[in-house]
Amino acid sequence: MASEQMKPVALLLLVLNLIMYIIVLGIGSWAMNRAIDHGFIIGPGYDLPAHFSPIFFPMGNAATGFFVTFSLIAGVVGVASAIVGLNHIRSWHSDSMPSAVSTAAIAWALTLLAMGFASKEIELSIRNARLRTMEAFMIILSATQLLYIAAIHGASSSRRT
Repeated sequence: MASEQMKPVALLLLVLNLIMYIIVLGIGSWAMNRAIDHGFIIGPGYDLPAHFSPIFFPMGNAATGFFVTFSLIAGVVGVASAIVGLNHIRSWHSDSMPSAVSTAAIAWALTLLAMGFASKEIELSIRNARLRTMEAFMIILSATQLLYIAAIHGASSSRRT
């Protein structure tokens, strides 16, 4: 009985996470595109700048490149986790739970990694509004993804009793 009560909670968290991961992918894609378009121009006849970094971003600070890169990775894995999670919620059976929990845990771990770089970026200050929005989403996602995993585990432990 408690298992069926957790299903709407898990579904709500899953849909919320999916929407937030898609927003993170949108902002991260914009930042990556801007970095590629406005980064260093390297080609024949051009010398590398003295402090060249392959993860240079023309906006933000020194942590921005790492933050955007890992946020994009976390976003892609988060969307894949949501797809697997939707399949689990549709069937709501113990056979589909291990794949849903494992992909959610991997997405959560990558989200925590990106959140760590977001914390460093916040500490270093200089960044624009889009990056601040993406930082906020990664911090919120680190909590909601954990709650989603807990909701699935809560449902599974109540099924065993």
